[in-house]
Amino acid sequence: MQIRYPSHPERVKTYTTAQLRDEFLITDLFKGDQVELVYSHIDRIITGGACPVSKSLELTASPKDLGAEFFLERRELGIVNVGGAGKVTVDGTAYTMARLDGLYVGMSAKDVQFTSDDPGAPAHFYFSSTPAHTSYPTTHIPISNAEPIHLGDIANSNKRTIYKYIHPDGPQSCQLVMGVTLLEPNNMWNTMPVHMHARRMEVYFYFDIEGDNVVFHLHGEPDETRHLIVRDEQAVISPSWSIHSGMGTGNYAFIWAMAGENQTFSDMDAVPMSDLM
Repeated sequence: MQIRYPSHPERVKTYTTAQLRDEFLITDLFKGDQVELVYSHIDRIITGGACPVSKSLELTASPKDLGAEFFLERRELGIVNVGGAGKVTVDGTAYTMARLDGLYVGMSAKDVQFTSDDPGAPAHFYFSSTPAHTSYPTTHIPISNAEPIHLGDIANSNKRTIYKYIHPDGPQSCQLVMGVTLLEPNNMWNTMPVHMHARRMEVYFYFDIEGDNVVFHLHGEPDETRHLIVRDEQAVISPSWSIHSGMGTGNYAFIWAMAGENQTFSDMDAVPMSDLM
């Protein structure tokens, strides 16, 4: 498990490109037959990836990592499959996970296993885990069951659909809010004009970036913006003081996961375009 610590925005202003990437960019989430974990001390969110190929993978963490006997003893979990078909088995109950299927797993689930249907096209299970205080039911969330919000337009190259998977009006959770945003073909901008949410942090996971294309993820305070170049199946940790937006050299999609003081999707602070620097 990698550990990432919070950084003060005044200090981030002095970072080199390498320092920004070391602090905020998450790479190599999907290694064959491994579970990769990154623990951020920003709202104690854990970002992870599981790529089962030849065997089933168990979600575990040592007592040293979490001070718990099992991973979800005091945590909840949101999963989205961005690869081939597979299954997630929670305490003996198997959930079929097609591409873009989601799964919420509540606190106290002891045994979480990841498997792929076809080793030649393994599942890529992306997940986020946050601290929890009570147990809610484990819920399978096909994208067809996710609440859609249609935003943007062709004129601004940002026509997209936000699918809300885990949110107060859907599968209940203690604090985790999670969903998928799919951009329409030939649309490259997301979340512009930008905003911040002072009471919540966010992790952006970019996928379906084809070939040599990249996404320029915008980061930093509105008057001190920076960027991170992100490639396929990489993620960015976005503190509550930072904007979060992106522009791709080609079409892409992303998963967003939020943790913090509340779950109010609309609790955000819009940033006027004139304030960006």
